[in-house]
Amino acid sequence: QVQLVESGGGLVQPGGSLTLSCAPSGFTLDYYAIAWFRQAPGKERQGIACISSPDGTTHSAEFMKGRFTISTDNSEHTIKLQMSSMKPDDTAVYYCETKINRANWCGLLAAEYTFWGQGTQVTVSS
Repeated sequence: QVQLVESGGGLVQPGGSLTLSCAPSGFTLDYYAIAWFRQAPGKERQGIACISSPDGTTHSAEFMKGRFTISTDNSEHTIKLQMSSMKPDDTAVYYCETKINRANWCGLLAAEYTFWGQGTQVTVSS
């Protein structure tokens, strides 16, 4: 059974940093795409960044570049989202999503993915 578990959310001050983790399980980590999305109240789910396997190519939404970085932590078998220079507008529930059995591809549209986790709340406030 495919499962994704997000962790690392919480309260952070404007200008601060936070790192989220996505722990995938239930599928072979050979050919997959994993992406981070976020959804604020009353807004559509928004793609942030994705990473493909096995080539490790990443794509980021233009407005996130320079602040958010997606990476794979092979020692922990997790996908990280490192966030810096955070703003109150970054407040949202952050989700990781995956599409399995597809090699060297990733995208930033939620409809392209098959499985997603429960999400982790990130609040940016002083």
